[in-house]
Amino acid sequence: MTFKFRFLGKAVLILAAIAVLGWLVMLLWNAVIPAVFADSRPVDYLHALGLLILSRILFGGFHGRGGRRGQRWEKWQAMTTEEREQFRQNMRHGRSRDNRE
Repeated sequence: MTFKFRFLGKAVLILAAIAVLGWLVMLLWNAVIPAVFADSRPVDYLHALGLLILSRILFGGFHGRGGRRGQRWEKWQAMTTEEREQFRQNMRHGRSRDNRE
């Protein structure tokens, strides 16, 4: 039951972060671009979200690729079957590997 609430909480947090980022892009665009380029227009909220998505596609995102994700995969591959099972048990009970009870 707590998994559902945790998942729902994370989903709401992600949606809120996207909404705030879109709002910030709109504010920054409307403050900077029309002042710098004479023929440009302010953007509305939906266009700002579109710019955010476009920047994600063109520049590879907000958190980078590989990096820590690749390190975690290598760590997972190096684990024995017993270590993997222990990790899964800890994750089910909300504990990390370094914070065992």
